[in-house]
Amino acid sequence: MSEPQPTDADMRAVRAQLGRPPRDTVGVAHRCPCGHPDVVATAPRLADGTPFPTLYYLTCPLAASAVGTLEAGGLMRRLTERLGADEDLAARYRAAHEAYLAARRRYGEVPEIEGVSAGGMPDRVKCLHVLVAHSLAVGEGVNPLGDEALAQLPDWWTDGPCVEAPPAEAALVEERDG
Repeated sequence: MSEPQPTDADMRAVRAQLGRPPRDTVGVAHRCPCGHPDVVATAPRLADGTPFPTLYYLTCPLAASAVGTLEAGGLMRRLTERLGADEDLAARYRAAHEAYLAARRRYGEVPEIEGVSAGGMPDRVKCLHVLVAHSLAVGEGVNPLGDEALAQLPDWWTDGPCVEAPPAEAALVEERDG
């Protein structure tokens, strides 16, 4: 099953979230309770030919900031240490890695990144943003470390949307004059 195709309004919101045009978005993998996409699915090979292993990309700046706070607090190191000490956790994290690879293959196979997922999977924690995006995209129970990080985040959406996406007309003028 593939993620829903993004609408023009979704793409304007993601552009506003990122502060740049999104690259090769193939679907909306998760929506924030405010209604905007907060995770998009990205093609495994970008239009310019570059291999891109990160299928699930966290776009919401409020969520990304909250995840950055967890990273700065040392959560990646602690989770990586637990992987080395807990065989069951390591096995579930390896299964998350395999699930990530299988999901990405739905959008094409890229030999240069075959076997490479994202976020440090399957042996370490390199990027909580990717792990949280994975958990949001596929739901609880697939990525145990993404689930743990997500559970530690505040409700980033409670003060309203992270961005006000520009209307279609403004986006067209910006593209033309860019």
